[in-house]
This record gives sequence, structure tokens and C-alpha cells, in this order.
Amino acid sequence: MKRPAKALATLAKFAVSIGILVLLLRSQDLSSLKADLLAVKLNMLALAVLLLFAQTFILCHRWILILRAMSVPLGWLAGWRILIISTFFNQVLPAGGDAVRIWMLRRNGVQWSQTIGSIVADRFLALLALGAVILAGMPFLLPRIRDNSLVFAIVIVLVFACFGLVALVTLERWPSRMIAALPARVVEFAMLVRAPLLAAEGRGMLIAAAIVINLIMVTACYVLAIGLDAPLSPLDAFVLVPLVILSSAVPISIGGWGVREGAMVAALGLVGIASDKALAISVLLGLSGLIVGLFGGLVWLVAPERASFSKVRAGAGAERTDAAPV
Repeated sequence: MKRPAKALATLAKFAVSIGILVLLLRSQDLSSLKADLLAVKLNMLALAVLLLFAQTFILCHRWILILRAMSVPLGWLAGWRILIISTFFNQVLPAGGDAVRIWMLRRNGVQWSQTIGSIVADRFLALLALGAVILAGMPFLLPRIRDNSLVFAIVIVLVFACFGLVALVTLERWPSRMIAALPARVVEFAMLVRAPLLAAEGRGMLIAAAIVINLIMVTACYVLAIGLDAPLSPLDAFVLVPLVILSSAVPISIGGWGVREGAMVAALGLVGIASDKALAISVLLGLSGLIVGLFGGLVWLVAPERASFSKVRAGAGAERTDAAPV
């Protein structure tokens, strides 16, 4: 992506985040929202931060398993250091987390194809696990939704996810003419991404880690709801929060801000939670992630790679990931 186009995309993301937040705040009683934010139980807020911090270790484990399936022998401690630093850059730079992960892997001698393939596979597996969690909650979700168009949209997303998974796993069984018709780069990335799914060693642990990551986010939201005295049950959190995670994963905003808040208000409204409470939960969730990111910033200050860091070169790596055809 050329610089002017990249700058326009970044501005558009800022506009989406700010625009949605402004619309939400205009419809809220700001004094009530402020009171909720200040009244949160600090022990519950601290627990949410700890949960998100613990999540980084499982995120790292998932990524390490993906790298091992691609024959990349990255040490666990080095992998966690790269990942926690990437959480900091996710907060301060658009797409900064992926850019820094790519750049630091390259500094560790990993090839471009394996570097970018591991990031793409990580994203893909995260979405697959999220789809599995949403699918598990569908029997409880359907009675809570009165808008048939929303149900249809969720089903379409799940169908496409299942189709993509089946197509990826059975790629070698496709007719040779169909594979030959695909761009060589598409096939190359598909083979890299499917490697962790087909690996005999660690596949079960990889899938379990991907699911637990989403359940930790669900638990963090539930903990924050307790801290705000919001009437959110564990079942409602399990059913509704994954939809919020899915919405905020769409790369149309900065760090999910705005989209996450709008989705949280809409989702929790299905079970009668007031919009100001739902908005407060989402804001506190974002702030909890920011605290974890700041810890990553502290790790970055002592990282040996910091002295030679180039935002331009790191950004070039992110552009390659954005252009990845998988």
C-alpha cells in the first residue's frame, strides 16, 4: 500500500472510531457514564487487567505453536517479549502490533514467508476459534435476538468461516486444474496457514489455546460487569461478548475503539442492560487493554532491538501482511 493510500486508510479508521464514539456519547447521560466509570470496584478492574495480562501468555503459546508448525524454532521467552511489545504498538500505531511482530521476527532471522504466514495464520485461527465459540452459543443466542436480519448476518459469517476452513484443509484434494488457476502466492500462503491445522503435534493444544483466549475476554467483560453492578449473567456474557469481539476485529477503526463500544451497547441491550452500563463496560475493557499495552511499552524500553528500530521498515512489513492473500 502506497503512503498516501495508507494515510487515507488511517484517517478513515480514526474517523470511524471518533464518529461512533461521538454518536454514542451524544445519546448518553454523560454524568451517569462518568459516575459508572468512577464507581467501578477497583478489585474487579484489577482482576480484568490481570486476566488480559494472563491472556498474553496464551496468545504467545498459540503463536509459538504456529511457528513450530512452520519449522520456526523461536524460543518461548523471545516470543512472549515480541508479543507483549506488539500490544503496546497496537495502542500507539495503526496496525503497529503486526508491523513490530514482523520486524522483530525478521531481526531473529525468520524468512519473510514464514514471518508473514505466521501472522496471517494467527489471525485466521483466532477467527476460527471465535466462530466456534459463537456457534456453541447459538442455541442460547437465537431466543435473545428479535431481528431476523442480524441472525441471518451471523449465520452467513459462520457459513463462510466453515467453508473457508474446509477449503483450506482439503486443498491438496482439489483438482490440479483448479489449483493451477490460483495465483502461486495464494497457494503458498494457504499451505503455510494450513500447516498448524494439520500438524500432528500440538494441534489440540493450539485449538484449545485459541478458544481459551476468547473465553478470557468473555470473563474479563463479566468481571467488569460485576464491578459495575450490571445484571450480566455468565451465560449472557458467553453468548453475547463473542459477537462484540467479532465486531471489533473488523479492521475499520483504531484498536477497535468505537466499533467495540457500539457493539457492546447493542449486544448487552438484548438482555436489558442499560446503554450507559454497557458503554462503561466497553470503555473499561479498552482501558484494561491499554494498561497491558503500557506494560509492553516498558518491555520495549529495555528491548535490545529498540536501538535499531525503524518505523518505516516495520511499516513495510505490515504492508506485506495487509497484502497477504489469505
